[in-house]
Amino acid sequence: MTDACTDLVAAARAGLAALGEPAAAAAMQRYMKSEMPFHGVPAPARETLLRSLVDAHPLADDDVGPTADALWDGATRREERYLATGLVGHRRYARLVDPSWVPRLRHWIVTGAWWDHVDEIASRRVGPLLRAHPGPLRPVVVSWSTDPDPWLRRTSIICQLQSKADTDLDLLTDAIEASIDDRDFFLRKGIGWALRQHARTDPGWVRAFVDAHPGLSPLSRKEALKHL
Repeated sequence: MTDACTDLVAAARAGLAALGEPAAAAAMQRYMKSEMPFHGVPAPARETLLRSLVDAHPLADDDVGPTADALWDGATRREERYLATGLVGHRRYARLVDPSWVPRLRHWIVTGAWWDHVDEIASRRVGPLLRAHPGPLRPVVVSWSTDPDPWLRRTSIICQLQSKADTDLDLLTDAIEASIDDRDFFLRKGIGWALRQHARTDPGWVRAFVDAHPGLSPLSRKEALKHL
């Protein structure tokens, strides 16, 4: 890594340590059922820290990915990984995320392997990438929909949460149908969430989808029809 990468990573870790609250850390770890401990830094304080880090330690374009990787792979506290995904989503650097980032995002999904990491990456990183680059990204999402890893499959289901009228309905259908019989809670919840969200744009399509898929779990069906 360059000196700029190293400096930002060091400042991030020092900043989190300074802001940490031990009592909050224990509560956050219990809530998240996390093996990795927390510093105990709430989201608003993390966002303020991230803004200060970006301002105080500007990165060259080629340094952003390696810096995020260092925060993610070297994390000893969960908030370091939150800063990694936050860094690449910052308005100064979000434009850099292109199809070449797919292996990195896949690595974060598989190693993050819990809803707090995966949902952020799926809806705020993979989703925008799919909308901007459907040609190369669609086959990736299709392959993830049948991957043995349940978090990649959840990503394929929920990555279009923000797509609204631009939702690729064939892709959403394929992703849901690939996991419709799986008993995993997070897959069933993800299916319901994706359908509920799309119902805000096209309630008729969602009603028809639910009617046409009697094999949907009760949880998925309940979530899908929650506001209809």
